[in-house]
Amino acid sequence: MDTWREEWKLLERKLQNRGLDVGAIRKRIAGFRCETPSWGYGPSGTRFGVFPQSGEARTIWEKLEDAAECHRLTKICPTVAVHIPWDKASDWGKVQAFAEERGVKIGAVNPNVFQDHEYKYGSFGHCDPNVRAKARAHMQECCEIMKVTGSDLLSLWFADGTDYPGQADFRQRKHWFEEELKATYAMLPKNGRMLVEYKFFEPAFYHTDIADWGMALSFAQKCGERAQVLVDLGHHAHGVNIEHIVSFLIDEGRLGGFHFNNRKYADDDLTCGSTNPLELFLIFTELVAAEGEAATLKHPIAYMIDQSHNTKPKLEAMIQTVEFIQTAQAKALLVNRKKLKECQANNDVVGAERCLTEAYNTDVEPLLMSVREELGAALQPLEIYRLSGYAKKTAEQRKGKVAGAGLGVN
Repeated sequence: MDTWREEWKLLERKLQNRGLDVGAIRKRIAGFRCETPSWGYGPSGTRFGVFPQSGEARTIWEKLEDAAECHRLTKICPTVAVHIPWDKASDWGKVQAFAEERGVKIGAVNPNVFQDHEYKYGSFGHCDPNVRAKARAHMQECCEIMKVTGSDLLSLWFADGTDYPGQADFRQRKHWFEEELKATYAMLPKNGRMLVEYKFFEPAFYHTDIADWGMALSFAQKCGERAQVLVDLGHHAHGVNIEHIVSFLIDEGRLGGFHFNNRKYADDDLTCGSTNPLELFLIFTELVAAEGEAATLKHPIAYMIDQSHNTKPKLEAMIQTVEFIQTAQAKALLVNRKKLKECQANNDVVGAERCLTEAYNTDVEPLLMSVREELGAALQPLEIYRLSGYAKKTAEQRKGKVAGAGLGVN
């Protein structure tokens, strides 16, 4: 018998002795889905330069091929977020067909209203109505892509802000944002949702128009029920209690989605769990608790990765992140909720914390391997990928080749 199977039998008995429903835990792990981002498979860098990697995906076609390989190994990443115009194509029907042939689908559509020179002073917050109109037209373009591909998520992040005191009227910019976000909301497909992301600073250095979750929540509430907040784990100041924010937004019925990543200083482009694994576990304890109460969530939470890892190999980093997210979710599912509530009701501070640390310190690898076997995934996705030769093969195939040639689209 494989060693992991023996370890799983021992772990299963241990979990049962804790009073946990192992079957229900396995079902929830098997049902978890996480979207990968097209931009995480392509070239990236910093504001000082781009650092190319051998074999990295250069077009939407190659990005979808890599995303399909990630899903093939993990079986929990069936959708791919796209960024427009980075992934722009002339025929999105063909793109969707290409993706489906490889076992994945187009997921969230992410508009880009920050790189064109017209957006130097903002997009929805720009004082020039022509610039705001351009940004609105781009939102319409992205909503049309949603309709063609069947995507139900429009994911919005804005770089809008100012660099110096007195540069702009804060309240006027807020009014422009409200107006344009409502217009964007009206463009959504019938079953589409709009996720409003926030970031407390950068690239603007004095103020950001949507700087925190409260501002994002206010904008979402003014648009309608299908507008929610998107929490990016790296978009917070040091020391912010993200799990508290998560819990608050869940209770308000406005937690729409997550961008998983990690940070040490100011940005969010480290791979998930690389610097603060405990934080993600604590966040998941709030998520799985809400998901276990059917009436709590008005809309499903969209779990998405948002990384642009510069020094790690692209696909390895993505698979590594998926594995880590699975691990955090599994550990959170091992929290003895009945015992935790008893400790909370009795103000047993130490006992309550021990309920969490007991779950966090549990080695869930045998549990994950048993679920992966059930799903038909690789038992150890990253190790199997590193042995597969996929990276070497794609590096040879993409060397000097125009990707997507002959497919009839950009």
